[in-house]
Amino acid sequence: MTPSPSTSISRIADAYRSHGHHVMRRAARLLGNEVDASEVVQEVFLSLIDDPSQFGDRSSLLTWLYSATTNRCLNRIRDERTRSRIVNERGASLPVASSATQTEDVAELRGLLRSLPLHLAQVAVYYFGDEMTHEEIARVLGCSRRHVGHLVERLAVAVRSPEETPS
Repeated sequence: MTPSPSTSISRIADAYRSHGHHVMRRAARLLGNEVDASEVVQEVFLSLIDDPSQFGDRSSLLTWLYSATTNRCLNRIRDERTRSRIVNERGASLPVASSATQTEDVAELRGLLRSLPLHLAQVAVYYFGDEMTHEEIARVLGCSRRHVGHLVERLAVAVRSPEETPS
């Protein structure tokens, strides 16, 4: 028997109440501000309402939420980089999110994440930010520990020479 749409929405509402604060903390940590983080939280949970099958019980709900949040945040950071490039090319000045509350380290980290391919940026967040093991990262990414090891090695090369970042 397939759950009714109202049952699915009820389950997602329960998940929001149980895990929304974890998702918010995760997004705020990656994005550096609560306004963007709040939007990401809404996007993540609305995407579950739109397509509950995307979770698919392949992992715990919290693991899936962390992964979805990380991906959405990295996409926002990349969009920010693209927007900045377009502004620089056209010589216009658009308002940029205030970085007064960010430390230099966070700003530097966000700059590095912007410059990395998505798969390496994900590994950087999980490995250095969350201090996850290769095995934990492999479970989140759905790949082997060995592949994670290769990604960490490529990440180390990319951090040393950002202009030669492997894709």
